[in-house]
Amino acid sequence: MHKIEAVIQPSKLDAVKDALIEIGVEGMTILEARGHGRQKGHTEFYRGREYAVDVLPKIKLEMVVPDAMLERAVQAIIAAARTGRIGDGKVFISRVDEAIRIRNDERGETAL
Repeated sequence: MHKIEAVIQPSKLDAVKDALIEIGVEGMTILEARGHGRQKGHTEFYRGREYAVDVLPKIKLEMVVPDAMLERAVQAIIAAARTGRIGDGKVFISRVDEAIRIRNDERGETAL
C-alpha cells in the first residue's frame, strides 16, 4: 500500500476528486491548507496599497491506495490538476506498512 499526498490549487479540487473516483479510489481526506513553493507568494494591491501575499490557499488530498492502483491514481491527479503554470502543486508518495479499520479490526488492503 502507498499513501499519496497531493497539494493542488483549490480550483482543481472537483476535477481531481472526480478523476480519482472514476478510477476507483474509494476514500480520501481533503484539507484546506496555506503555503507556498518556489514562487514565494505574490504582491497585490488593495485600496491603493501594495502588500505581499506570502502564503497562498491550497488543497491537500491524502489517500492510501493498493500497490496496483498507485500509478493510475498519481496519473489521474497530475492530469486533472495540471495547468502548466507555477503553483500547480506537488504529489508525495510514501509506503504504508499497515492499515487497520477501527470499526471491525480489518487489516491490510481490505481495510482501505
